[in-house]
Amino acid sequence: MEKRFLIILSLLLTAWVMPAQVTRIGIIGLDTSHSTAFTRLINTHEIGDGEFEVVAAYPYGSRTIESAYSRIPKYTEEVQGYGVKIVSSIDELLKMVDCVFLETNDGNVHLEQAAEVFKAGKKIYIDKPVGATLAQAIAIYELADRYGVTTFSSSAVRFTTLNQEIRNGKYGAILGADTFSPHHPEPSHPDFGYYGMHGVEELYTVMGTGCKEVSRVHTDSGDVVSGVWKDGRLGSFRAIYDGTGGYGGRVLTKEGMKLTGGYTGYQPLLAEILKFFRTGICPVDKEETLELFTFMEASNLSLEKGGKTIPLETIRIKAEKEARKLLKAIK
Repeated sequence: MEKRFLIILSLLLTAWVMPAQVTRIGIIGLDTSHSTAFTRLINTHEIGDGEFEVVAAYPYGSRTIESAYSRIPKYTEEVQGYGVKIVSSIDELLKMVDCVFLETNDGNVHLEQAAEVFKAGKKIYIDKPVGATLAQAIAIYELADRYGVTTFSSSAVRFTTLNQEIRNGKYGAILGADTFSPHHPEPSHPDFGYYGMHGVEELYTVMGTGCKEVSRVHTDSGDVVSGVWKDGRLGSFRAIYDGTGGYGGRVLTKEGMKLTGGYTGYQPLLAEILKFFRTGICPVDKEETLELFTFMEASNLSLEKGGKTIPLETIRIKAEKEARKLLKAIK
């Protein structure tokens, strides 16, 4: 009896001192500060409680956007300082990890890179933008469904505490909203798709889906895109070229005006990503992400047509046709 008790006690002590199985994370793309920030927060156990570890990274990454690829050597050295192994291919990376951060700064290569991860059956967070275009974004989500893989994408501004409180009705029903963010045009991406989408994401965080049409006004100092939602609510996004910049906005509720949360750091977003890796439950519905991309592309067409109002439905139909062509090219 005593011997049996000692065996049980030994097993219990062993289970107590043995660390829980660590979820191994790989990074694709060391051309954005998100890669180094996420690695530091996780591998120093500032977030995740040691349940996760970034173990490997494939550096590329953009090969055409100079402001992105010029960072790769520095960011490679930084993540190595946190014990991350640098690998020579995505295939090599996938053999070493359970989940993936797709951090490549160039949305044009996300479909090709994400396809490898989907085929391997790994959960993946795709940093903004999901794709450079709406058609690419649609193709990525459809390919994920084809392989039965869960994925999501988001700007960090979505998960600030205040923005989530507003979205969840703490300050009353949302009657309308106006948001803003810096906008840095990148010729390889449609307008707003590379950076200005932070403010568009904040608009959708508080307003939700349902925009039916947009129009856009442009001057040398910035742009204002006005959207009309199907229930009659109005929402706008201001893209800032000059001035102090920053992220934020204001929301009209039945209880009065409320300022939005803006940007408060990477921790809230990263906490949601790790929860997603743990549970497989996406915190952002793909249809909301696709609608905000449709909003941006409709705004671009409005600009081309001198501020004409553009229905989102026509933009989505055209992009879905383009997405089917992109999917046929995936081997």
